[in-house]
Amino acid sequence: MKKIVTKFGGSSLANAAQFAKVKEIILLDPARRYVVPSAPGKRFDGDDKVTDLLYRCHRQAMEGESIAETFGKIRARYQEIVDELKLTVDITPELDEVEAQIAAGATADYCASRGEYLNGILLANYLGWRFLDAAKGICFDEEGRFDADKTNTIMSALLCDDMPAVVPGFYGAKPNREIHTFSRGGSDITGAIVARAVKADMYENWTDVSGFLMADPRVVEAPREIASITYSELRELSYMGASVLHADAMFPVQRAGIPTNIRNTNNPNHPGTMIAVHQPHDESHPTITGIAGRKGFSTINVEKAMMNSELGFGRKVLQVIEEEGLSFEHMPTGIDTLCVVVESKELQPKRDEIVRRIVELTGADTISIHENLSVIATVGRGMVNNCGTAARLFSAMSRAGINVRMIDQGSSELSIIVGVDDDDFETTIRAIYREFVG
Repeated sequence: MKKIVTKFGGSSLANAAQFAKVKEIILLDPARRYVVPSAPGKRFDGDDKVTDLLYRCHRQAMEGESIAETFGKIRARYQEIVDELKLTVDITPELDEVEAQIAAGATADYCASRGEYLNGILLANYLGWRFLDAAKGICFDEEGRFDADKTNTIMSALLCDDMPAVVPGFYGAKPNREIHTFSRGGSDITGAIVARAVKADMYENWTDVSGFLMADPRVVEAPREIASITYSELRELSYMGASVLHADAMFPVQRAGIPTNIRNTNNPNHPGTMIAVHQPHDESHPTITGIAGRKGFSTINVEKAMMNSELGFGRKVLQVIEEEGLSFEHMPTGIDTLCVVVESKELQPKRDEIVRRIVELTGADTISIHENLSVIATVGRGMVNNCGTAARLFSAMSRAGINVRMIDQGSSELSIIVGVDDDDFETTIRAIYREFVG
């Protein structure tokens, strides 16, 4: 039998009306047999997300303040859903237990996870399905690192009977049963984990947008929708700031070869964006798939004559970066120059020490640091088969009067990355978009 895992975000389950939409979507296809819910999100502008309220309760408890008023808002949110949907479950004992645990000093992870936990109980009751506590199947080690293989083994065993199940997102447990969470947005990861465990045919991620756009709509007016994309392309765009899907949610389903479909709960007839390991060649697919970028980078420029013939030079520079606790984004090089791109906020407190140590280890002739750099990635599987893509991109930037401070292209030819001044960030994205999309 075909199997579909569906994950619904916080806006999709914000209130009883949204619950009703979710149930209707699930019942449209009998293959939808596994559901991963987020905690209730905002119902309207200015509203609170339940997860934010739970974090607030934790802070109040740690500071010795009463959590009664804040937790009362949480209690009211869940009770309203129960009452409006006429659910048969009595959520009061669960709410009482959560409130008592928070007041007694429960961890931040425990507090935050209860939003998904409680919502999962309500959704399971509404659907008439079993509820599976994610703490029984999502495994972290003692240090809080996710154990993918152990999780897949246990989760597969728990769901091997093919009975419909609701598995709350965002959290799991360490070996001592202490609750541990993924980073915010981690319900996406749980959905992908469940999809891998049950060998799903499809992972549907339902949210409040109809898939991905080719550029940020805050920068480009009405950008074109992306109908299909590969996991590799999505990884590039997500890393550079595109944020419909949690970046780590790709790995379980990509490894298992399971396609992901981003859908809109409030517009369920829209096909959304289909993500797959490989997408067939499509003449109608544009040369580029999307454009994304981030501001706030700096470059460490190291110059030394005959650098290219000196064994271990690059390793010494990166050794300093590593030992000072920084990660680098890109490393363009020349014959006598090496450039390391890092986040400015990470570099600033250690700037002088990094320069001193690089000089000490490498004997560099000069070191300079340039700030206010934006990094922009133009991504597309069609680029490798289209001659002149780079020429078009740089011509478009030249016509817009943009100075290119850095160029980097991976061996896969999946993306072309440029560095420009922060002041040119938006202009660059618009120029590239107009050139390839119109």
